[in-house]
Amino acid sequence: MTTQHIHPRETQGSTVTAAIQDHVGIRQSGAARPRTTRFVLTLACPDRPGIVRAVTGFLDDRGFDIAEHQQFDDHVSGQLFLRTEFAGGGPEATAAALSTEFGAVAQDFGMDFTIHDGRPQRVLVMVSKFGHCLNDLIYRWNTGTLGAELVAVVSNHEDLRPMAEAAGLPFIHVPVTAATKAGAEAALEDLIVQYQADLVVLARYMQVLSDGLTSRLHGRAINIHHSFLPGFKGAKPYHQAYERGVKMVGATAHYVTESLDEGPIIEQEVFRVDHVPDADALVRIGRDAEMQALSRAITWHCQHRILINKTRTVVFR
Repeated sequence: MTTQHIHPRETQGSTVTAAIQDHVGIRQSGAARPRTTRFVLTLACPDRPGIVRAVTGFLDDRGFDIAEHQQFDDHVSGQLFLRTEFAGGGPEATAAALSTEFGAVAQDFGMDFTIHDGRPQRVLVMVSKFGHCLNDLIYRWNTGTLGAELVAVVSNHEDLRPMAEAAGLPFIHVPVTAATKAGAEAALEDLIVQYQADLVVLARYMQVLSDGLTSRLHGRAINIHHSFLPGFKGAKPYHQAYERGVKMVGATAHYVTESLDEGPIIEQEVFRVDHVPDADALVRIGRDAEMQALSRAITWHCQHRILINKTRTVVFR
């Protein structure tokens, strides 16, 4: 595998772009799958009678079978959230065509909707020096249980290059300093485009993204924070937890937003502890929570089971 080092000033170079495009092509051709006619409709709209009938009628008129249907009526906000998985409809059915046809229904009910096809979501993973989450994701990807395709690993350090490359993943080093942060983020955005990433995962990436970048990645970036949010935000949360004598250690997978560690929470995992473990022991215990919460969040996102509801999420498990 070709070793890649990307510095901010090099991101527009034709050599780097060509190398990335070659890799994308290889991954796509090597992972070719037969065309699927399985789709997922997700939507949110003001709650009122007739919504489910309109959705099911639309699908029935086009010969689709509903494989799974879940909905949530939020009586506080007056919003309805819905996920419907369906199949059939003939080989000519596409997500784009169905979206156009469904537009009239959506307009009648004020729906914010998306129709997804069965294409596996492409995930770009960002790391720093801690490798437990990356190692877990690689294992789940290789065993087919992640429900997504890992396409590249990006890091501000070189430490995890061997792990990524041993798994057959390209490792791109994008160093970050206070002086080069803007250029590094431009490099990251270029990589997201070139690798056609649907989701960016911060798997213990120990850098704070700028407000501009987090805004552009809204709903497309997941972070794992090593504490049970909203408690113990920021740096060294396990040490903060130890100082407070917590009896439960946790981890939180959430969407990345402009506000640090305050994005909509997707999943949390906890372990009960007592007075015996010191701060370093809590770090070791917490790693299992981090891996479990992050992998679930990625899988649910890539199966289109999560709808953002302002500062909260609706998760159809």
